[in-house]
Amino acid sequence: MSSAHAGNVEVFKARTNKWFAWLSWAVAAFGVVVSVVMAGPGALGGIAPLAFIAFMGWQLFWMPSVVVHDAGVTLENPFRSVEVPWAALVHVDTRFALTLVTAEKSYTSWAAPAPGIWGGRHARPEDLHGLPATTYGPGKSVRPGDLRSTDSGQAAMLVRARWHELVEGGQLAAGEASSTAATVTVRWVAIGAVVLLLAASYLAVSAG
Repeated sequence: MSSAHAGNVEVFKARTNKWFAWLSWAVAAFGVVVSVVMAGPGALGGIAPLAFIAFMGWQLFWMPSVVVHDAGVTLENPFRSVEVPWAALVHVDTRFALTLVTAEKSYTSWAAPAPGIWGGRHARPEDLHGLPATTYGPGKSVRPGDLRSTDSGQAAMLVRARWHELVEGGQLAAGEASSTAATVTVRWVAIGAVVLLLAASYLAVSAG
């Protein structure tokens, strides 16, 4: 949970992403151990490629999240953070991933990918019921990416439920979407770290 968001905060992170993060860290740790065993402590000077793998495990898989809070929804993506105020939200889509649609632009979450065209094959009856009303299409149809058993569906359910609550409670005024903008913050530190680690990895490989 991010302390930057006050009030009632819900954070979604994909379980599969966490496994990929742990896998990348395990690979990096194993590589460091093997390097030290084979070449001694001096080998630590050339572990930049392993450090790069570990860092990307954090940046691509562990850190990304969908944060639902009182002010809106924040998409914590690898190289940028996007905060969409509730007043700016027009539609929640899950065709390829959780996507927040505003009057000006759409913003996709790295942390909540859709399952693809085969995702509906494993749907259970309970996955189709009790979803927020805006989830359903014509004839009570449900898109695979909206199923509660999928990453995109779980994240969308959190967003839609809170959005519906605010609308029903009269806390959102109609017609403000066109005049309310999302805030995009680029993660320059992360980008710089990637560039430095790539450069160090190239030098380490070249020296080897």
